[in-house]
Amino acid sequence: MATFGTLSDRLTETFRNLRTKGKLTPADVDGTVREIRRALLDADVALPVVKEFTARIRERALGDEVNRALNPAQQVVQIVNEELIAILGGEQRRLQFAKNPPTVIMLAGLQGSGKTTFAGKLSRQLAKEGHTPLLIAADLQRPNAVNQLQVVAERAGAAIYAPEPGNGVGDPVKVAKDGVEVARRQQHDVVIIDTAGRLGVDAELMKQAANIRKATDPDEVLFVIDAMIGQDAVNTAKAFQEGVDFTGVVLSKLDGDARGGAALSVASVTGRPIIFASTGEGLDDLEAFHPDRMASRILDLGDILTLIEQAQQAFDEAEALKVAEKLATEQFTLEDFLEQMQQMRKMGSMKKMLGMLPGMGSMKQQLDDFDEREIDRTEAIIRSMTPAERRNTKLLNGSRRLRIARGSGMTVTDVNQLVQRFEQAAKMMKTVARGGVPNIPGMGPIPGAGRPGASSKRGKQQKAKGSRSGNPAKRAAENAGIAAQVAEAPTGSGFGLGGGAKGAPTEADLAELQKMLGRG
Repeated sequence: MATFGTLSDRLTETFRNLRTKGKLTPADVDGTVREIRRALLDADVALPVVKEFTARIRERALGDEVNRALNPAQQVVQIVNEELIAILGGEQRRLQFAKNPPTVIMLAGLQGSGKTTFAGKLSRQLAKEGHTPLLIAADLQRPNAVNQLQVVAERAGAAIYAPEPGNGVGDPVKVAKDGVEVARRQQHDVVIIDTAGRLGVDAELMKQAANIRKATDPDEVLFVIDAMIGQDAVNTAKAFQEGVDFTGVVLSKLDGDARGGAALSVASVTGRPIIFASTGEGLDDLEAFHPDRMASRILDLGDILTLIEQAQQAFDEAEALKVAEKLATEQFTLEDFLEQMQQMRKMGSMKKMLGMLPGMGSMKQQLDDFDEREIDRTEAIIRSMTPAERRNTKLLNGSRRLRIARGSGMTVTDVNQLVQRFEQAAKMMKTVARGGVPNIPGMGPIPGAGRPGASSKRGKQQKAKGSRSGNPAKRAAENAGIAAQVAEAPTGSGFGLGGGAKGAPTEADLAELQKMLGRG
């Protein structure tokens, strides 16, 4: 959701400052509203929407619901979240299917907004849900538009009706009307009509689109709009609403790096719901639009529900139970690890998934630095192993590791690090599966961490070293100071948070963690 990244950062910073205040004064509320207004305007949200939005926030923030709240700052965040959901459309709206098939879906929008790509994405999603979509190539104006839709349809595995070559040849209204009849005869239950766009709004475009709508009587007219278009998004949406009218909005290119806030204005200005959001170039990068979830992402509150839904689609429940059993019985191997990685890849981009976790907005740099190809490298190393080596990593001596490194195009160090990480992860997961508490970095000393014997050596050296002063009183004082430093020194936990007597978890801490892990 890179498009709303800047807006998310500004709002998150505003609320961070707000949370430091125990009680909110009218001046605090005015200051917060002022920052929210600036953030929205900088993100290209339409001015009328910003005025209405901030006025409602100010009114509610100064009302009794905040004054009587135990935590006024959190209450204001909640108000902003609710109002943001409202300007995004309120509730999710799904596609409306016809009682008597085929359901006709007409796409409208400017040239370059992503209509053709969205047609392929929608047909692929509908096919997964058990429908039999037919794409109709009614964009006969743009050069090679028909060829592009044919390629997209082939990749999506959808049928296509394209009787005309396009490039200015053919009647788009006749093609659209005939295509619906073909779908009815061939028993396709959904028809998706890809219409022509223009570089700007003009009378010819509107007339053609209106004629197609009149000839096909579509059940849904979806207005596809580029999320990066800027303030023109509102004017374009109004023009299409007056000339053709539409029943729903599709936001495309939400993965772009522009400000994109004008897209937030469309639902509020037109009164039409946003139904889909396109989040990437792949045919699977299409999400049903949930106003509440999008608001949570913008406010850096995460989108766990979408993450869970993607996981449910990608992961096989029976396979997950089998893996859990292997973990508990110490039979989890690199082959199982490879299968789990492949299932994770089905969920899509790791960056996108991590970005759905709450609070990840503050780790933007780490997310940007995350290398998606690391999974490819890991897979290459595992695939360079023999089946016996994947099942038993103890077989990996020096010569085998060198062979694996050469076969995968990696170094022996990379192979060693992968094996070490796998063994540590398997050990931790096995402990959790059995109901135990793993030695988590940062929760005290970890036996055997680092180089073998390194900690004990350092301790002996510190004890052996002492003051060499010739003055007996000074020597005694210095030795006492050294002893105190050794006693208070951290034992070196994984994240440098310290360990030892002061840093180690108490029995109550361990019991609480056990309870959180569901084994209490």
